Amino acid sequence: MKLHIAAVGRLRAGPEAELVRDYVERFDKTGRSLGLGPLSIHEVEAKKGGMSAEAKLLEKAIGSNAPICTLDERGQKVSSPDFAQMLGRWRDNGAGAPVFVIGGADGLDQSLRSRADTSLSFGKMVWPHMLVRVMLTEQLYRAASILAGSPYHRN
Repeated sequence: MKLHIAAVGRLRAGPEAELVRDYVERFDKTGRSLGLGPLSIHEVEAKKGGMSAEAKLLEKAIGSNAPICTLDERGQKVSSPDFAQMLGRWRDNGAGAPVFVIGGADGLDQSLRSRADTSLSFGKMVWPHMLVRVMLTEQLYRAASILAGSPYHRN
């Protein structure tokens, strides 16, 4: 099962980009034998029209019948094992290529939030959208590790 991240903003060279690249490589390697991956990232430009303009660009990166998971401060807070189970269910149920959607500095437009099959939060704090990519790719790798029975995730 392919997975996609659709995100507002271009991740420039630097520590965040290096971490994302590392976790994507780890996920692809670990997930391959589990029927997960590859993971691709589609970036759209932050627009002066705000969240609605960004939502139009993000819509183009989202498939018509793929599960949509938004990353949003109002989303559900789940454990890493629960996140891994969600990925496993999507894979086992033959879901289309899930898309994880990360908004820009102002968040996600309501039109995208209402379309989401699920919405996840990394806690009550607000995180920089570029750092959310790092956290998401790490959690995807962790989920693949959990599904593989790897010792990376310790309870």
